[in-house]
Amino acid sequence: MNKSWFITGTDTGVGKTLAGCVLLQAAQRAGCAAVGYKPVASGCEAGAQGLTNEDALALRRYSALSLDYSAINPYALREATSPHIASARAGVEIDPRRLSEGLRALEARADRTLVEGAGGWFTPLGPRYSFADWVKSESLPVLMVVGIKLGCINHALLTALAVQQTGLTLAGWIANQIQPPDDFYAPYIATLRAALPAPCLGEIPWLPACDELQHTGDWLTLPKGFLD
Repeated sequence: MNKSWFITGTDTGVGKTLAGCVLLQAAQRAGCAAVGYKPVASGCEAGAQGLTNEDALALRRYSALSLDYSAINPYALREATSPHIASARAGVEIDPRRLSEGLRALEARADRTLVEGAGGWFTPLGPRYSFADWVKSESLPVLMVVGIKLGCINHALLTALAVQQTGLTLAGWIANQIQPPDDFYAPYIATLRAALPAPCLGEIPWLPACDELQHTGDWLTLPKGFLD
């Protein structure tokens, strides 16, 4: 049984957080107490709680349990750039053991944990260590979010191949309409469904504004084995 699943994307800005929030709602509809985990977040803003990230706050909002912000996001980095650069400029070393400790703490409280990465699959966390390395060490099944636009087919196939070459399971992929659909949307989806070595868990529609995501859990199907 897998208690935790990792959400990656074909690029930055393709909707990993949105997909995570929708999956959290789908899990709750199925009676599963799932929580989100954003272990490393760059592009944080200072406030009453210290540095916080809007993606981590969204995952916290749609989690089934009430959690301290630090439990959702142990590494909050101010500058909006790759984590290995943001952490170096902040004088912080991202320790993979701390990421794992945070995950164990959530697994002890929740039925399932959805872990959101940063950027794409090979995003560096340090000079010689990437998010992919950490996911491999945790043996997490992977869910891939594809932002549907020109170039997404190549990006999706490359990411899927990279996940497989790491020795991990690509458990499913999610199509996210990050721009208004055009005449090419349907052919892109058809090509991805035929070419990717994992099932499509659903399509998230184009959302010009998505501050409120209630009642969206029926957009996606939970991956096989999620509720086992």
